[in-house]
Amino acid sequence: MDAIHNKLLTRGVGSLTDAELLSLIVDDGGTREDALKLGERILAENGTIANIGNMDISRLRMVEGVGLKRAGRILAAAELGRRLAALQIDSVASITSSSDAVNIFRPLFEGLQHEECWVLYLTNSNRVIERQRVSQGGVQGTIVDHRLIAKRALELLATQVIMAHNHPSGSTEPSSQDIALTKRISEALALFDIRLLDHLIIAGGEELSFRSRGLLK
Repeated sequence: MDAIHNKLLTRGVGSLTDAELLSLIVDDGGTREDALKLGERILAENGTIANIGNMDISRLRMVEGVGLKRAGRILAAAELGRRLAALQIDSVASITSSSDAVNIFRPLFEGLQHEECWVLYLTNSNRVIERQRVSQGGVQGTIVDHRLIAKRALELLATQVIMAHNHPSGSTEPSSQDIALTKRISEALALFDIRLLDHLIIAGGEELSFRSRGLLK
């Protein structure tokens, strides 16, 4: 592992590959080749780091060469990453551009194999009041109650809302249900002079803005 440790010290942790990061986590004093090959095998069998971090420990421990302790270390590292991302999200005080909203939402969807819908409640000056998950569904969809979104906006005295949901399929193209839901939520909020600023669909490294696409007036 000396070469990987030297790379870490001289070039920084960001220079390490996913397999090298995994090798540091699973290493227990064996040879560099053993730890690195194990990291490569875990990635080859399970895909991305995000997929691995969302695995159940009982499944992860069954990967050849992993076991309970190594699986526990991998999932602990993944959870630390999620908590750090959550802290970074909370540090965003206001929305100044669509990229700010995307940066808040994207970590929430990372690695999910099911759909979720989240909402940002904002003041008139675009200050973030609260972020809230409003629904959690299956692989192909999730049910969102527009009344609950409007109710929470009124409770928080929010004047603007941004919503986002993910597409595990990897496509950002909105479905007819997505378009109908957006219209329904926009109309429900408008009854109380609350504006739906945007609806974002996030899929992998891509995103779609309903407002930019002309699907939200």
